[in-house]
Amino acid sequence: MNRPTSPLLHDYKPSANPAREKFSALRWFAIGLGLPIIGLSIFIAFPAASGTGSIDSVSEPMIAVNEVTPVQVISAPLPFEPISIPDNLARGVGPTPKYEKVVLTIGRGDTMDELFRKNKLSVGDLVQIARLPDVAPHMRKLIPGDTFEIEHDEGRVMRLYHELDLTHSLIVTRGIGQFDAETIMRPTEIRQNVAHGRIESSLFESAAAAGMSDNLIMNLAGIFAWDVDFVLDIRAGDNYYILYEDIYQDGKYIKNGEILAAEFDNNGRTFQAIRFIDADGRADYYTADGHSVRKAFIRAPVDFSRISSNFNPRRRHPILNTIRAHQGVDYAAPSGTPIKAAGDGKIIHRGRKGGYGNTVILQHGGNITTLYAHMSNFAKNARLGQRVKQGDVIGFVGKSGLATAPHLHYEYRLNGTHRNPRTVPLPDADPIEARFKSEFLAKTKPVLEELERYKASQAEPQQVAAAKES
Repeated sequence: MNRPTSPLLHDYKPSANPAREKFSALRWFAIGLGLPIIGLSIFIAFPAASGTGSIDSVSEPMIAVNEVTPVQVISAPLPFEPISIPDNLARGVGPTPKYEKVVLTIGRGDTMDELFRKNKLSVGDLVQIARLPDVAPHMRKLIPGDTFEIEHDEGRVMRLYHELDLTHSLIVTRGIGQFDAETIMRPTEIRQNVAHGRIESSLFESAAAAGMSDNLIMNLAGIFAWDVDFVLDIRAGDNYYILYEDIYQDGKYIKNGEILAAEFDNNGRTFQAIRFIDADGRADYYTADGHSVRKAFIRAPVDFSRISSNFNPRRRHPILNTIRAHQGVDYAAPSGTPIKAAGDGKIIHRGRKGGYGNTVILQHGGNITTLYAHMSNFAKNARLGQRVKQGDVIGFVGKSGLATAPHLHYEYRLNGTHRNPRTVPLPDADPIEARFKSEFLAKTKPVLEELERYKASQAEPQQVAAAKES
């Protein structure tokens, strides 16, 4: 079979006639040595200085000559064309092999063993990988939605990649006779952003119109939850301004970060909050003068859809059909909605309590108690005598006891006297510590100035919009 001869093999193939190569080498050596000798002989026989061509001229005194006859360089073509060799071959490194890739996404009830078998991956490799100290914790605790990116060679695992969190990833690679695991950093970039919304019907509709995420607006509501009831207090025309972080990775937007500063204008009232992290690493929101925006209690200890019954000393009971004081507030919510502790306290009652049904009572400082009734169930960590923090889940909405529909009945008592939870003045949380005050003022000043500049930039568009409406 005739096939073209590789130029690489042809050019570098040893000659079949070594003797001829030897002769050629000797010939060129002789010529190279002979040329200078011949040239010297000619120079002696025909000296440039005499111009007579007589050999007798050699006996005359020599005269120094500055002129040097230039040597003529003769270029000869190489016997073969140079060949370009790829870098990886020049270094002795072969091309990087390409393997098949599969992404395993964890679903509810899935196990890695099942997913490996389903995708025809080596279960033996899985066993070895799962034994690695850096890998074992992440294999034991699988969360729906987790992904594992695997490169394999006909089922043999060559590489496994798993994102642990926003800034860390786990990489497992096949070595010689074993697997190696390492945790690598995933650098992120934080950029500042601003947003403004004007409420016409609801907070969430205005946020969507302004291009804000649900998570961002939920965080805003959480910051001002002690001062504003975002179900009942919102009015058309309310404004809010937010200075916040966006998180990017490899130039791509990932998610919203923390809110750095915010202002909410509600029905003629203005509330401001600035985030500050003290030297002990504790982060919280404060007013411009260093008072905490938190209160010792939250107004509504449950995410509710509406208030089904307000505080009313002369309310007619819906089941007993008698005038019976309603000494709390009923928050209608779907069954199973988490109920949170309104403030830091200690559980002094957990169990059935007559018409209240499943009930939890918390004892707080300042001789204040709060009551949570008609629960469907109690939280596992809410035990009698246990201390809880504000926001801890203590139970779930239900309709146990004398109740016609799922809701939370919530009471607030001061020195044993019932007070309206929606209007009672709430004690403030502790202000920023004196040792952090100067640092707080120095760090929050430029943040507030940035927020004020943004507000000023939005003032003219708002005035134009208001003029059009009028």
